[in-house]
Amino acid sequence: MSDSSNTAASLALDFCGLKFASPIVLLSGCVGFGEEYTRVEGFSNRDAGGIVLKGTTREPRLGNPPHRVYETPMGMLNAIGLQNPGVDHVVTTILPALDFTETRFIANVCGSTIEDYVEVARRFDDSPIDAIEINISCPNIKEGGVQFGNYPEMSARVVAACRAVTKKPLITKLSPNQTDIRENARHCIEAGTDALAVINTVMGMAIDVNTRRPVIGNVQGGLSGPAIKPIALLKVHQVYEVARKHNVPIIGQGGICSANDALEFLIAGATAVGVGTALFYDPLVCPKINRGIADYLARHNLRSVTELVGTSSAHPPAAGLSKTG
Repeated sequence: MSDSSNTAASLALDFCGLKFASPIVLLSGCVGFGEEYTRVEGFSNRDAGGIVLKGTTREPRLGNPPHRVYETPMGMLNAIGLQNPGVDHVVTTILPALDFTETRFIANVCGSTIEDYVEVARRFDDSPIDAIEINISCPNIKEGGVQFGNYPEMSARVVAACRAVTKKPLITKLSPNQTDIRENARHCIEAGTDALAVINTVMGMAIDVNTRRPVIGNVQGGLSGPAIKPIALLKVHQVYEVARKHNVPIIGQGGICSANDALEFLIAGATAVGVGTALFYDPLVCPKINRGIADYLARHNLRSVTELVGTSSAHPPAAGLSKTG
């Protein structure tokens, strides 16, 4: 072992100017508004570099009719329908109760129109939130969301409109349900996004063979979990080809359940990794992933997790990718 083995490898990184204690980001919709997950015994906010809050809209939403969640082989379908109390309640009641000293909190902005996105982003701009994720790719609502995310020009219009009303870091969540995710990424970067989240869930459905009806009340939902990991990993690899040219970091997400999963995404080009569905069956998976990454860094004489980013032989890392720390 070299001298670097005498010093613990660092999991900390800089993400769009925000200090992350770990490359792990808890994904939107999986931990409520942050306060839900903190009640899990043994969990520390320091286990995650960032926590993305539940999708928030301009007005309160009741969400979709049941059933909303269905377990599938190696995954989960969900069609919650963005149930939330509305941005005013989140800003005035929920955010003041969060502890911003241990981790970074990221708002997830949703809307049915560009004006909706703008108003929600504007409200979060005047709040202590650390960054804003633009959800233009939700596959389980019937308006907005996925329509914006599947067309690069529409995606860019949403990003540009939000960029105009906030100085906070913007993270655009990209849909896998489109023809060319690289083209969409390029449009979003040119429109002013600071980072990209790759990917959102994949469209899917399930049928009850006894009733011959869709299991999900919304018919379709978003498939997450290990089943989509190969898809997500490829999309991160593809988007990195575009993002690296502009020093734009990526949150890689989709089926990450272990340290090895997280390492694959980092090597493919992600600066941070999102964990979501795995939390439902192993609420303490984050410290396990952190330990696994740290062990890997030590074994390979790496001082920082950022040294792994984009090191796949398929695309050697560009020099000076400043936003990875």
